[in-house]
Amino acid sequence: MSYHDQCQYFISQCIFHILTSLTVRGDLRSIEGTWEKLSQVAVKGAEYDSRERQPHPKCLKGTRVDLLDFIYGLLDKKEKNRIIWLYGTAGVGKSAVAFTVAEKMKALKMTKETKVEKRLGGTFFFSRKHTKRRTTGYFFATLAYQLATNFPSIRGDVNKAIIENPALLDPDKSLRDQMEALFLRPLRKLFLRLRECPPLVFVIDALDECTPESIESESLDEPTSESELADLISMLGEALREPDLPIVHILLTSRSEEHIRKAM
Repeated sequence: MSYHDQCQYFISQCIFHILTSLTVRGDLRSIEGTWEKLSQVAVKGAEYDSRERQPHPKCLKGTRVDLLDFIYGLLDKKEKNRIIWLYGTAGVGKSAVAFTVAEKMKALKMTKETKVEKRLGGTFFFSRKHTKRRTTGYFFATLAYQLATNFPSIRGDVNKAIIENPALLDPDKSLRDQMEALFLRPLRKLFLRLRECPPLVFVIDALDECTPESIESESLDEPTSESELADLISMLGEALREPDLPIVHILLTSRSEEHIRKAM
């Protein structure tokens, strides 16, 4: 190789490394930007321990012992995925039970070795008093953010899904599309890793408070959006029947309403 050819080769290699470096930096910025967008869309107030929900309703020590033990027993079962529906009239303490269960699962590690990964995959506490907590539009984005925070290994998969389809973060996007890309795909990635682990748990409280966004504060007693609730419940049931998911249990709480009962 002549001196001139060597110089040309050296220059081309330098350009290649510069372009590669710029591409990598650009990709990293894109990933960081995507995670930041998800962070902004995820409803922090819907998390079980959010400031927005203070003071947090919680079962006092020594109360609801039999009920909690029964629920914990179901959540420990590894035979199959399941939805556990806790229902009752307003004011009987469903949210206190949901908070207590979520807190318990958050304190349990998936394995002895891990410092980050806990059994609580995510929570969403609906509330008809808060715009973003009374719709399913932010439901799967919020769970995806919590799940990927708990399991950093799938954060890249969540980011990739959003980069490929930014509309997933739009609350008007198809709920089924959001569930597939932001909930099911990340869970499938965890299938092998969690095969020998205790079940992953999601806690969804006050499902009956999912209401149309058009409802104004003076008409908060209007009936809930039955079709929206039915769609969400139906899709969650379908999701848990998939064979390539880790063992997942979902605790749902709501009032005992007929349209919710029919959707279960």
